[in-house]
Amino acid sequence: MRILQVSSARAFGGGERHLADLARGLQQRGHEVLAALREDSPLRERLSFLPGQNVYALPLRNSLDLGSALKLARIARQREVDIIHAHVARDYVPASFAARRAPAARLVITRHVLFPLSRAHRLLFSNVSRVIAVSEAVARALRSQKIFDEEKIRVVENSVDLARFDRARADDDADMRFRVGIVGELSEVKGQLEFVRAARLVADEFGNGVEFVIAGEDNSRGGQYRARVEGLIDELKLNESVRLLGRVEDVSGVVAGLDLLVSASRSEAFGMAMAEALVCGVPVVATATEGARSLIEDGVNGLLVPVGDVRAMAAAVSSLFADGERHRALGDNARRSARERFSPERMLAATERVYEEALSQP
Repeated sequence: MRILQVSSARAFGGGERHLADLARGLQQRGHEVLAALREDSPLRERLSFLPGQNVYALPLRNSLDLGSALKLARIARQREVDIIHAHVARDYVPASFAARRAPAARLVITRHVLFPLSRAHRLLFSNVSRVIAVSEAVARALRSQKIFDEEKIRVVENSVDLARFDRARADDDADMRFRVGIVGELSEVKGQLEFVRAARLVADEFGNGVEFVIAGEDNSRGGQYRARVEGLIDELKLNESVRLLGRVEDVSGVVAGLDLLVSASRSEAFGMAMAEALVCGVPVVATATEGARSLIEDGVNGLLVPVGDVRAMAAAVSSLFADGERHRALGDNARRSARERFSPERMLAATERVYEEALSQP
């Protein structure tokens, strides 16, 4: 198959990591992969394995970018593309328009988030052949919105590059302190402020025995949210206990080096960092978002706490620090179940089946 991946992503997160892994895997399985990206896309270097002539720079400004839609259609026709696969919501409309002007191509979109689409999209997306939901939670949200026919929706969970995380785990230097981390874009929805407040409670109980790590880039205007996180660290006198790493090019070393991952999100559709931690045998303490509930079995591979409950989060972290045997058992359970569930082979085979279904439609 010849597959055109479309993404206007301006920052690199879990969805973009998934797209890069998908493109690499599809190419290795003998498919020809093309990519349409913004000129300044963070995906450009991550897709450097693609031939130069297969990577196209488009403005991809927004859903109403007719110029980009026409260019996508031209690429699809000239390169005889079989599948146009769009990953970001603002790209769905241009990709849909392009597929209508390249009738040999079938349109597939991936939904990475829980936020609802407008009912007005029902007519615009009538030519979508298949919709990939990255979790059952996202699939339920899509079914409830009734934008797409239910028989078009398929659940394909993201995968984790097992070999990369195995290497990072092997290279990790053991540290005497118990290391607790939160990984993801710095933003209100990811809950770094709640994480810092929980860190204060844990530090009150165990002193310097626990180290806290915050990894992630602040994409807010002027770095306002990072400034708030830094201000709270200062206010709570946690400068000796909390490390703010900022943007990390390869999070495998960070995740593999943790003893415990915390997901403090207010909303989570899947939770790539959680999946990566589980593969490494790192237990997870997570707020009970829909995405976390689909990944974390409370008391088996991690612990679930109410969203926004700082005291419950701190208590869960403290309980696993204090009980090494339980911590090890959760980690062992996490690693055993996650390695099969999030294997790249499973994700690639499932995505290929979705493409084949799309192509079988008249």
